[in-house]
Amino acid sequence: MALSREQMAMRVAQELKDGFYVNLGIGIPTLVANYISENTSVMLQSENGLLGMGAFPSQENLDADMINAGKQTVTAIKGASIFSSAESFAMIRGGHVDLTVLGAFEVDEHGNIASWMIPNKLIKGMGGAMDLVAGAENIIVTMTHASKSGESKLLSHCSLPLTGKGCIKKVLTDLAYLEIKDGAFWLLERAPGVSIDEIIAKTAGKLQIADNVTEMRFV
Repeated sequence: MALSREQMAMRVAQELKDGFYVNLGIGIPTLVANYISENTSVMLQSENGLLGMGAFPSQENLDADMINAGKQTVTAIKGASIFSSAESFAMIRGGHVDLTVLGAFEVDEHGNIASWMIPNKLIKGMGGAMDLVAGAENIIVTMTHASKSGESKLLSHCSLPLTGKGCIKKVLTDLAYLEIKDGAFWLLERAPGVSIDEIIAKTAGKLQIADNVTEMRFV
């Protein structure tokens, strides 16, 4: 069975390590903040100028002025800092973000990402994605494996305008966890109940099957 958005966020949260500065993009990535282990100390960064973003607020602690890059209300953890977006982008461009989690429309076997434009459709636009893909060494894309019409989003070559070239190393979809290297998607994990054959059928780009593909675990 394909993973829910919440399960995808839970799996990505396992990749966050102690001491990391992490930027969470719009969409599924924002949910990651709700599933960070209590034993893991990270600082979540938002390009609109917040370092130390917490989980989404309850009705009791909601502050309409405290928002993330997607205009969603958030909380701030102890030790958080608020500053201008110019300083925030200087942090991103300077390579001071350890991990970036982004959504995407397409990713290809060469690590290219298309995430900001679909011709003839109204999309929010680039935002900070171009800076994030250029300034972060470690990027995870999280998205559905295929479109609603069943077309693969993991391609040989992106068909949409690119956000960045050769910058994506890992992809977490609702079906699988994959690494991009040597011009191919390498299947590392599969979602519970999802067969390798289904992943093969829904991957348009070159796919390599690791020797020990494991089933995802949620701890």
